[in-house]
Amino acid sequence: GTFLGIADRGYLRRFQQEGAPRYVDAWAGTGNEPSFAAGRMAHALGLTGPAIALNTTCSSSLVAVDLARRALIDGTCDQAIAGGVHLMLTPDESSYLAQMGALSPSGRCHSFDARADGYVRSEACGIVVLKRLEDAIRDQDPVHAVLHASATNHDGRASGLTVPSGEAQRQVIASAWRQVDPELGDLG
Repeated sequence: GTFLGIADRGYLRRFQQEGAPRYVDAWAGTGNEPSFAAGRMAHALGLTGPAIALNTTCSSSLVAVDLARRALIDGTCDQAIAGGVHLMLTPDESSYLAQMGALSPSGRCHSFDARADGYVRSEACGIVVLKRLEDAIRDQDPVHAVLHASATNHDGRASGLTVPSGEAQRQVIASAWRQVDPELGDLG
């Protein structure tokens, strides 16, 4: 399976600007649709499982890993590539996020801290290959880490669009813990 988080379409916006050249060939057209990235990777590697590109903004890579893990558990695939990419190719998103007050004027992230004043945007690309542990051991693959659980959720209604809900965060952490040890209950 191929599970990719892609949260930016900067190249596409560049083609859409007035005076910009239109798509010059099929590669430019398909290269600007996130769904093609997952399909191209699956095609290049000969992978026949699900090929999914998703955009959940800040959590795209996390959700890609969660979906890949679930696909391994339910047998949809025997091996999964999961990860994400984010490039800041135009100032558009930074501009509206700054106007919205979402970006940290201090330029630092202080998650779950009284000093929190917004977040900081960044660029990155990362991919992991996931396999069920018993399959990796059987196939004598190097095991660099074991993912015992994963969980995702949305904070729902909070005090602001970019403000985390303590209750929702507690619920998602409890969900992950219950996967590791059902006796833990709700961590209450």
